[in-house]
Amino acid sequence: MAHEWELVSLGDGISVKHGFAFKGEYFSDNGSEILITPGNFHDKGGFKYTPGKEKYYIHDYPSEYLCKKGDLVVAMTEQVAGLLGSTALVPENKKFLHNQRIGLITYDSAKYNNLFLYYVFRTKHVRSQIAQSSSGSKVKHTSPNRIYDVKIQIPPIKEQLKIGSLLYSIDKKIELNNKINAELEAMAKLIYDYWFVQFDFPDANGKPYKSSGGKMVYNEVLKRKIPDVWKAVSISNLLEIKTGKKDANHSTSGGKYHFFTCADKALWCDDYEFEGKSVLLAGNGNFNVKRYDGKFNAYQRTYVLIPDIPKHYSLVFYSVQNKVEQLTKGSRGSIVKFITKGDIEDIHISMRKDSNYFFYGILDTIFDKCDVLYRENLQLVELRDWLLPMLMNGQVTVNNT
Repeated sequence: MAHEWELVSLGDGISVKHGFAFKGEYFSDNGSEILITPGNFHDKGGFKYTPGKEKYYIHDYPSEYLCKKGDLVVAMTEQVAGLLGSTALVPENKKFLHNQRIGLITYDSAKYNNLFLYYVFRTKHVRSQIAQSSSGSKVKHTSPNRIYDVKIQIPPIKEQLKIGSLLYSIDKKIELNNKINAELEAMAKLIYDYWFVQFDFPDANGKPYKSSGGKMVYNEVLKRKIPDVWKAVSISNLLEIKTGKKDANHSTSGGKYHFFTCADKALWCDDYEFEGKSVLLAGNGNFNVKRYDGKFNAYQRTYVLIPDIPKHYSLVFYSVQNKVEQLTKGSRGSIVKFITKGDIEDIHISMRKDSNYFFYGILDTIFDKCDVLYRENLQLVELRDWLLPMLMNGQVTVNNT
């Protein structure tokens, strides 16, 4: 530890303010101002968007509870394991509301740097102190006074700025990669819909096939018209439908391989049973459909679909995704409780009769670019998580250059 570092209590220089008790009768599914809830925090820290699940507020409230971009907020209630004490930086100006169960952290700028504080709360050292002093048997809670009692080591303000800026630059690169991937996936989905659903793929003259009068014939299996040079193929003719064999306890904290379950949270394990360009379908829960290229293992209720011909990968992915949307919508508002192997076998894909894979290759090229950025993010997350404790205890310093 460098001699300039100082042992302090968080209460020496910061203040935590409780949020406002917004009235439930004025919550709405749409509006212009969104309530910050514990659901807006990642368990390791960082702001989490919740598209389609936002709680808007459509009534008057004290203006001091409208957040500014860059405000540092902390989860004071643990609705999900590991969430207590998680911090986030408000991403936009005058859009998010400081809600109850959320703390707003203000600080002495001569003593603390905003980004440094943000990452201090992401360390195990701080989180464990907050957890140990929490109250509540089922749902844990903390308070401003309990946070004030947390002990940390802090360097001079200039060093704090360098530490915070370095870690934040890594997170911003991860965020940028995620944004690029979202745009690439949206582009791929648009191409798929145009070419394989609406059948407006480029014809021999580069014009959209169906819109330009391309011949369409009725297909009994698909119950719709498709191009006369296309056919309907069962997904079971393109691959073997496999399932994971492991239970939930198979995951390990320091595992080398991805362990896919029915949950969204990324898990790891020490061994693998599957390898290749795979489509993974959660057989229950939220029925998420994921893509992965590499070695991995899977939970027993996870279906693993690895096409025999790799260039069918994108077609299998979107066909499964579309089928899941149909199944989970159900009829008259009912919800499918689980997805069976028979449901997957019932998926039929419209494909060209010949072996021209030109169209498939374009989608796979986009997926490959996404996979490169995904793997880069895994490395960046690993780097950030390694650097975080080392920087926060002075074992690693940031060069002045």
